[in-house]
Amino acid sequence: MRPARSADVEAIAELKAVVMRADLERLGRFDEHRVRQRLRDSFSPRYTSVIEADGAFAGCVTFRPADDGHWLEHFYLAPGVQGRGLGSAVLRSLLQRTDADGVPVRMIVLQGSAAQRLYERHGFTVEAEDPIDVRLVRPPAGRAHSGR
Repeated sequence: MRPARSADVEAIAELKAVVMRADLERLGRFDEHRVRQRLRDSFSPRYTSVIEADGAFAGCVTFRPADDGHWLEHFYLAPGVQGRGLGSAVLRSLLQRTDADGVPVRMIVLQGSAAQRLYERHGFTVEAEDPIDVRLVRPPAGRAHSGR
């Protein structure tokens, strides 16, 4: 991983559109322009890392501090590198930091997203949900969370 730069925003916006398209279409929420613009509007190089595999752009993750822990956002991997353990390795690295700090991590996934299983394997549980989004939380390792 390397720190993101402002110049990375378009590659990341395009990756988001590719990776999220099927889930957004399934939910009736895909908009070719909006999916990219929402990323551009919220992009923060300060808290974003670019993931590289074999020397090439493979994804990104934003790990933003908040008053009550951290938010995991914009975690996208290129389809060609998915299923090889890269996502789990990145997630373990980020979670080790929050475990050391003793703070929870929150994130939102789309309803029905296959990625939710990855997060659940790493200790995330459902905190709240609506017809579109599922809010997940992971307490620091060794601390229980009551869930819903």
